[in-house]
Amino acid sequence: MITHLLAVLCGGLVGFSLALTGGGGSTLAIPLLLYVVGLHDIHLAIGTSALAVSLNAYINLIPHARAGHVRWRAGIIFTVAGITGAFVGSEVGKGVNGQALQALFAVLVIVVALLMLRRCKASEECEPNDQAIKYINGRLSCVGLGAGAMAGFFGVGGGFLVVPGLMLAARVKIIDAIGTSLLGVGGFGLATAFNYARSDLIDWTLAGEFLFGGIVGGWLGAMLAQQLSVKNGVLNWIFSALLITIGIYMLVKTVRL
Repeated sequence: MITHLLAVLCGGLVGFSLALTGGGGSTLAIPLLLYVVGLHDIHLAIGTSALAVSLNAYINLIPHARAGHVRWRAGIIFTVAGITGAFVGSEVGKGVNGQALQALFAVLVIVVALLMLRRCKASEECEPNDQAIKYINGRLSCVGLGAGAMAGFFGVGGGFLVVPGLMLAARVKIIDAIGTSLLGVGGFGLATAFNYARSDLIDWTLAGEFLFGGIVGGWLGAMLAQQLSVKNGVLNWIFSALLITIGIYMLVKTVRL
């Protein structure tokens, strides 16, 4: 009973983070499943979180779309390319030693967080540029393919890769990158979950409980994201601080194993 309650509460935290920052979904879900809910197999945690987070992303997409923060053209191009990468990356990731995978994952999270802190120092660099989007299909495809491959390899939705990827390739401000990223997170996560399900590496009950909690947390996160978006740089700092904290924690836990 306690395990199921913890799964719902952790799902709420994951949904809140996903809607607030566009990332931190599986990045949070994997350590929560391992260290709070009590799963002992990282590959099972990856498959379970991939399914729950991908469905959560699509649900959380609704409030962002209603607020006009989804760039559909850029998001679809990015996602289609990334799904291919996610299939390949997840197939490779299943064969990697669990402890090594955790260590690599923690390092990647910290690096991406530090890169995020360098982005959008000037507000004009983050302004959406619809005209430019027409000419960057190739750029979006390349960045999407790479983000999808890494998301699949590490078994995450990839929001922490998609958000900066969209800001880089499509020149959109962070609130639009967050909303649009949920398309990619959903697509990458489903591709990864499908691959892990073929190897019977999903706990379907926990995935459902995570999804249930994530629905409530996601709507709260979307409302807060809208309010914080008017404050220059706040979302970037929240996003980066969250990832650095998670990365350091996972790295310490991995070293102690």
